[in-house]
Amino acid sequence: MTSDAHDIVKPSQLGAKRAMLSGLRDASVMSSEIDYINAHGTGTILNDKTESLAIREVFSDSGHGPLVSSTKSQHGHLIGGAGAIELVACLMALKYDLVPPTINFDEKDPNCDINLVTNDVKEKKVNYALSNAFAFGGMNSVIITKKFQS
Repeated sequence: MTSDAHDIVKPSQLGAKRAMLSGLRDASVMSSEIDYINAHGTGTILNDKTESLAIREVFSDSGHGPLVSSTKSQHGHLIGGAGAIELVACLMALKYDLVPPTINFDEKDPNCDINLVTNDVKEKKVNYALSNAFAFGGMNSVIITKKFQS
């Protein structure tokens, strides 16, 4: 978790990047191990561009870009509840090796150059998933989950 206090409504690329890097470090996970990111993805120009750029920076050395989607396109922005629902989406991706899509997707923004999963579920082995939750005022939290091995 980071608190960058950059602006009350304008997200900070550096704050998002620091939160993801801290999450990876705390979980002792390398960026190349992340298979899926449930983005904060509010569908707003400022948020999506900032988050996409931060994802590209964090995962630029990973040798691959993890699959990314925003489930807010399906359940809406539940304010304080959004992070919990998005965590459930990550847990389901781990359990079933299915990455949920960003639905109602028409056109890719060139400023959001990441591996977006759009409109249809994608089958992929998911061993690690990362969920971003970014709030007004620069409150950024990241949680990383790992597939349970019995």
